[in-house]
Amino acid sequence: MAATPRRKLSTRGGAPAQERELRAQGKKTMRKLLDAAMTVLEKRGYHAARVDDIVKVARTSHGTFYLYFANKEDLFRALLADVADEVAALAETLGPIGPDEAGYRELRSWLGRFSDLYVHYGPVIRAWTEAEVEGDDVGRMGEQVLTTVVTALIESITEANDSDDFDPQVAAMATVAMIERLHYYLLSRQLDVPREDLLDTVTTVLHVGVFGGTRRKRRRSAS
Repeated sequence: MAATPRRKLSTRGGAPAQERELRAQGKKTMRKLLDAAMTVLEKRGYHAARVDDIVKVARTSHGTFYLYFANKEDLFRALLADVADEVAALAETLGPIGPDEAGYRELRSWLGRFSDLYVHYGPVIRAWTEAEVEGDDVGRMGEQVLTTVVTALIESITEANDSDDFDPQVAAMATVAMIERLHYYLLSRQLDVPREDLLDTVTTVLHVGVFGGTRRKRRRSAS
């Protein structure tokens, strides 16, 4: 089983931070601002979030904020870069998925890591996918993230399915769309099921429908 990718401190930050080399304390301060921004996005949403809210949560000053980010949009793009890096690392951990029990466990483990990433960056991803943030660079980053995951899935799906009437690219894109939307519904509380049950069901659907696995028997609770 592949190891879960470790989250790293962002080394890019916003435009002001990119103009100089940051020391350890500077990177720590920048990370504190990024984490504070995610808290604010969770509570207020992208458009209602203000720099004032972010510095209050981070317990720092406006002057410190502008040492690392030009504005709120600049900070959001730094968060998107973090998400893109995480997704790229996650895509690399996807191992072979066969129709057997080992294949099911590999898929379930990978989806669990995807879920952890989505929950951690949920406020950022929701603002992103709801098209609240405009800009060509944001769109390009979204395309890069989608391409990274889809490419990894295409490779695994192609290895597991050689049917002439089965398009691995379509299957990969449908897989990404399904797991992203289900997590969106879960975190926005439009879907009232435990996350582990959601992952078990999605894994079964994909393992049987895409990777040729056999449907597992439902676990029966003790009477």
